[in-house]
Amino acid sequence: MPVNTMRAVVQDRFGSPEVLRVAQLSRPVPLPTEVLVRVHAAGINPVDWKTRAGGGMAGVLGEPPFVLGWDVSGVVEEVGFGVNTLRPGDEVYGMPWFPRAAGGYAEFVTAPARQFARKPRSLSHVEAAAVPLAALTAWQALVDTAGLWPGQRILVHAAAGGVGHFAVQIAKHLGAHVTGTASSRRHSWLAGLGADELVDYTSTRFERVVRDADVVLDLVGDDHDRTSTRSLESLRPGGLLIAVPSGVSPALRAAASGLDRRATAFLVEPDGAALSELAQLVDAGALQVQVEDVFDLEHVAQAHARGEAGRTRGKLVLDLVS
Repeated sequence: MPVNTMRAVVQDRFGSPEVLRVAQLSRPVPLPTEVLVRVHAAGINPVDWKTRAGGGMAGVLGEPPFVLGWDVSGVVEEVGFGVNTLRPGDEVYGMPWFPRAAGGYAEFVTAPARQFARKPRSLSHVEAAAVPLAALTAWQALVDTAGLWPGQRILVHAAAGGVGHFAVQIAKHLGAHVTGTASSRRHSWLAGLGADELVDYTSTRFERVVRDADVVLDLVGDDHDRTSTRSLESLRPGGLLIAVPSGVSPALRAAASGLDRRATAFLVEPDGAALSELAQLVDAGALQVQVEDVFDLEHVAQAHARGEAGRTRGKLVLDLVS
């Protein structure tokens, strides 16, 4: 393969997983303040398959063709002028450019150096690629948006998912009392991650048993059984609902106001400094990473189909080097 080209996953139209194909593209060149990273692994997130199908961040990326993917872990290959935080050979991970196109499903990406951080030393690249988008979502929602503090009570929906399993651990690290919703087969695992209470959403209406929470982190949304609206009943007066996938509709905002609750939408953003903090938590043993399955680049369509089927424990990852 010529040195100025790379393998990447391209889609030429919106649609099912079968629209994804591996192609040869030009290798990007870092601009001033940017780094070129040789990608060893790329994380797969729900926003990826939603965007592939025409939802998610399709409105930001525009019409295909484009290359999906935001979670990457790899090695700095080259630095642009002005970069003084990283050097060639550094092992890094990040969520560059989100929500603009990053092209993470490729052998190389370029992005501002400060959107990356040195990857956790205790993790492989495959494990590290599972962290950025999901862990940053949990971190920014709980630390920056909720300002969670010791002794508060939080309810995390979809606690066994990519964002959810990080949110349980981060909330526990912050000293909160953590309740999660998940199927019963995930309860033992989540308890091991620090969940204090667990509700099997398949057999119990969570709003009947969870009351007076200070914060609800809703990773499901009103599109699924009115989860956000029902969550208002689990909050104390003045409590905060963070609605991640579906946002806050006018109806949900009115319902929250009528019950003296607060509701806010949320979107994660690149944050190299927070990634450095998360790496420290991982290396200290305070944050575990769950990778359910790993796929090579040629089986990316299978990976998307697996993710869309739901019930994934933790994350799915593409391995670009094995």
